[in-house]
Amino acid sequence: MQELIRVVILAIVQGIAEFLPISSSGHLVILGSMLGELGESVTLEIILHAGTLGSILVVFWQRIWALLLKDRRVIGLLVIGTLPAVVIGLTIKTQFPEILRSPLLAGAMLIVTGVMLIVLGRLTPKSGTYDRLGLGAAFLVGCFQAFAILPGISRSGSTILGGRLMGLDRDDSVTFSFLLAIPAILGATVLAIKDLLEDGSSGETSIEVLLIGAAVAFAVGIVALKWLIRWSREDRLHWFAYWCIPAGLLVVLLNLR
Repeated sequence: MQELIRVVILAIVQGIAEFLPISSSGHLVILGSMLGELGESVTLEIILHAGTLGSILVVFWQRIWALLLKDRRVIGLLVIGTLPAVVIGLTIKTQFPEILRSPLLAGAMLIVTGVMLIVLGRLTPKSGTYDRLGLGAAFLVGCFQAFAILPGISRSGSTILGGRLMGLDRDDSVTFSFLLAIPAILGATVLAIKDLLEDGSSGETSIEVLLIGAAVAFAVGIVALKWLIRWSREDRLHWFAYWCIPAGLLVVLLNLR
């Protein structure tokens, strides 16, 4: 029962923070330092990512279907936009893996996320659409996504900001952000599977508990994603800065003691 409660808590955090601009990686690192490191079960990490990936596929299935049928140029934009995260992500994972589990860094980067959200709230609305995005612009949005490899930097917040800076309107900046998330989350899942195969251990979490965790992350993710879409249209995403900055300051202070 204790393991089930732990997995459900982590799944709820993953489902909320993966989509709302408050950084799932940062919250999981911080929460992991309190509840026990996520690294003890790479399988759990895979399952939670799979649950949130399912949320994206459900909410954006029409856009994804359109990509396959008529908007195939956007697939190329997603490939270009994914390259920075691949290069920087693999470099950090292989050369500096310890920073990905640092609560102090996560706290500091939460403050940075809060500042980015405040900047986002001050941007003048534009009317660009993601299907007309240039290759260079797609690459720059991808650089914002690569920055979010650091724990505490919100992937959704940074890529939505990047899209808005490239001239996308509110809806299309959100859509491109989460289309870009599909290869990013798939890539993270593949790397986690690789680690699992190399480690040879799936941890002690039962398959039933893992499935419950996936279902919770999936359901919570759908709610959180629809919440983000609605708040983006209402230009209220900067409100999340009032969570990120105080939470980041608290984590930094506690870890400097």
